[in-house]
Amino acid sequence: MRIARRIAQSGICSRREAELWIARGHVSVDGIVLTTPALNVTPEQAILVKGKPLPDLPEEAAIWLFHKPPGCITTRKDPEKRATVYDRLPKELARALTVGRLDYNTEGLLLLTNNGDLAHHMAHPSTGWERTYRVRVFGAVDVAKLTALRQGLTVQGRKGEKVTYGAVLAELEKTAGGRNSWLKITLREGKNREVRNICEYLGLTVNKLIRVQYGPFKLGGLPLGAVQEAPQHLVRKLLEKAAKGKAV
Repeated sequence: MRIARRIAQSGICSRREAELWIARGHVSVDGIVLTTPALNVTPEQAILVKGKPLPDLPEEAAIWLFHKPPGCITTRKDPEKRATVYDRLPKELARALTVGRLDYNTEGLLLLTNNGDLAHHMAHPSTGWERTYRVRVFGAVDVAKLTALRQGLTVQGRKGEKVTYGAVLAELEKTAGGRNSWLKITLREGKNREVRNICEYLGLTVNKLIRVQYGPFKLGGLPLGAVQEAPQHLVRKLLEKAAKGKAV
């Protein structure tokens, strides 16, 4: 098994991150520091990552659905000392990898897994997975402009750069009193602040953002802060697809 894949399967990082750690000299095999991921390893070899023994492989790959509350950041440690999702998760998921991110003030469905290959596969744009959000906005909603988003759009980013989005499906769900409305927005990318940027482009201010679906996984009635394990038959199916993706 390739060294980067072995590290990813241990659940401490994704395969891409493992390759970066190798390039930076953070990985050794049998006492030899690696500079390239072009190495096959066996279970008998001694692998150290950042000076620590590589954890054993999990007994079985798993995926968890987490209803992330607002007010926590999707990272293990925050330089600004803000709460993280790992402060809200059960201790047994302390080593689980998050699949993508949700902003500090965004709530909703966040996927986690103990398998680096799965994390890489589920987050990769090539899967074409839809991400669906319910968004409460303040401002006048123009339904014609919502429909036009199906053609894609280009907006100005926070640093003045141009950011292009592909087709976006947006619809008005209901008005919520005053100038507040609920929108349903579905897209297939995963760029930083994408829903907020799109709403700003429409002249709308987001005051609540909830992700309700990520690919085949739905938030459903999962309570805020709760965790639910995904069915094993679905996990096995995704593992098969991830393996085929690597072979292409």
